[in-house]
Amino acid sequence: MRNWKFDPVEFDKYPVYEGNDLGVFWSADKTMVKVWAPSATRIFFRLYREGFGGDAEVEHDLEQRDNGIWLLELSGDWNGWYYTLQVRDNYGWLLEGPDIYARSTGINGRRGMIFNPDETNPEGWSADEHVVPVSPTDMVIYETHIRDFSMSPDSGIQHKGKYLGFTETGTKTSTGEKTGLDHLDELGVTHVHLLPVADFYTVDERKEAPQYNWGYDPLNYNTPEGWYSTDPTDGRVRVKELKQLVKALHDQEIGVILDVVYNHTGLINESYFNQTVPGYFYRQKEDGSFSDASGCGNELASERAMVRKYIVDSVMYWASEYHIDGFRFDLMGVLDIETMNAIRESLDTINPNIFLYGEGWTAGKSPLEKKRRATKRHTLKLDRIACFSDDMRDGLKGSAFDQFSTGFISGHTLQEERLKFSMVGALKHDQIAYDYVESSKGPWANEAAQCINYVSCHDNFTLFDKLQYSCPEASKAQIERMVRLALGIVLTSQGVPFLHAGSEMMRTKGGHHDSYRSPDLLNQIDWSRKHEFHNLFLFTQKCIELRRQHPAFRMSSAKMINEKMRFNGKYIPGIIQYELGDYANGDSWKRIQMLFNGNNYSVELEIAKANWLVIAEDGEINPNGIGRMTTGKVRIHPTSMMILVVED
Repeated sequence: MRNWKFDPVEFDKYPVYEGNDLGVFWSADKTMVKVWAPSATRIFFRLYREGFGGDAEVEHDLEQRDNGIWLLELSGDWNGWYYTLQVRDNYGWLLEGPDIYARSTGINGRRGMIFNPDETNPEGWSADEHVVPVSPTDMVIYETHIRDFSMSPDSGIQHKGKYLGFTETGTKTSTGEKTGLDHLDELGVTHVHLLPVADFYTVDERKEAPQYNWGYDPLNYNTPEGWYSTDPTDGRVRVKELKQLVKALHDQEIGVILDVVYNHTGLINESYFNQTVPGYFYRQKEDGSFSDASGCGNELASERAMVRKYIVDSVMYWASEYHIDGFRFDLMGVLDIETMNAIRESLDTINPNIFLYGEGWTAGKSPLEKKRRATKRHTLKLDRIACFSDDMRDGLKGSAFDQFSTGFISGHTLQEERLKFSMVGALKHDQIAYDYVESSKGPWANEAAQCINYVSCHDNFTLFDKLQYSCPEASKAQIERMVRLALGIVLTSQGVPFLHAGSEMMRTKGGHHDSYRSPDLLNQIDWSRKHEFHNLFLFTQKCIELRRQHPAFRMSSAKMINEKMRFNGKYIPGIIQYELGDYANGDSWKRIQMLFNGNNYSVELEIAKANWLVIAEDGEINPNGIGRMTTGKVRIHPTSMMILVVED
């Protein structure tokens, strides 16, 4: 029995390799195999006809070279063959599996695949380009799961639960509402954030039986998940179909963001990292056992040279091979600041506008010094990398971890300063009283582009379910008003707006708060709700249209936000009032008055007398205007947003 406890000091003695050619690379006349395994004493490389089952037909020894490198050059064309490595070290033989850089695998990720990547490119791929904005504040991000997006019987999508579900057009519900790709285009979002598509451990790709997982349990970091492909037995199919998804979205001028999980692995002792260089890729406690800041049994040691290199190489591969436009880092606080900035620097060589953001927290204690962690409080040290604003999330609806807590939209006052702080993009602003910002006692962003504003995501309750718990006496119509106000605030605030798929149609998961392995019935987007809550969909659509038409809502300069965004100095419980003035950010409107009422009763407010064009009032919104007023007082309806503008 191998003892899985380690002395981290020994890992510092391992040599570092700086080349960009680790892994298995095909060409017509030879296949090159290069593995970094400094603790190995021997490595076997086995070749198989199939990705699962059967015996190896060919076996080779790798040759040891300098800097911990092991090398094999295979003559001939091995396109379509599968392979494994097996490492021996001073303690004996480790388990057989693919190399850690495997770019595709057989079924269930147990064998790597040798393939010609050019054969996986869909038609027109060479002309496909990244969809990235000049400023991240121009983005509207829509988060979804591959399977959730299409599984509903009423989705009208043929390739249910598959990558190809995103490529279908003309899909509709039984009542004629657009779904799928056409829905994204109709809604007006700029980017789709996909929950993990890298090969994960928990689903069995051999089975047709119902099974489900979000995918936050990585197995092969550089391989697309086969569960979402039409043929998981052929490793080339998953690669091609993911590229088809990307191209279909790019053809609609919608960017693709991948949710990546470099903070932990799904397996620990049996992981391919530990079966190649035992212990090195993970952090250890003082007793030598694995530490667990991820809450999943382990955490990657991103601060070690070859772990950092691996993460950077992996992100670069996804960005270049799949034309990915952004990355969301799960539990980014587990990773170190230097690694995150190294990722940013490397991606700049592909496209400096590829967007990076993440969760600025951990799920447990870590031996990594706090000052080195890429947490929200250290966003100021991150180069063009954004963080989620739990300030806005919890300020709007109450704590994400307490189903009964309430927030601004559900009538809980004293949340105003927290929301004002989020509305300016988590910046330093001379009108924010930071002592009253419950979750952040100071600015944590350099520019608004570093602040991801949201009210809900795949984690915890959907917004609708949360409000049902926290406001049990509220009618469905009242809850819809709260959702509308929340989405209106998210979509008009400075920073980068982020929407949980289905929130625009009151998505529910039946009250379940952690549906990572719940059945499709709970997780799938119920497209029939688009008809039931069509007015909410239209409101969300118009808010997105407003944001995209008017640059005042997406200022990228902290200096400009301080100058052009000014709050009403008088405090009224449950009310937030500010003005975007002087043609902010080159807007065509001279003045924009923003009024938000979180109370469940109407409130009369004083405003300057002017020839105001009413853009939004009591759930109705139209960027072209819905009426005019000249009075110096307005009455704002309960739980609603009001927008008034002076055109010139």
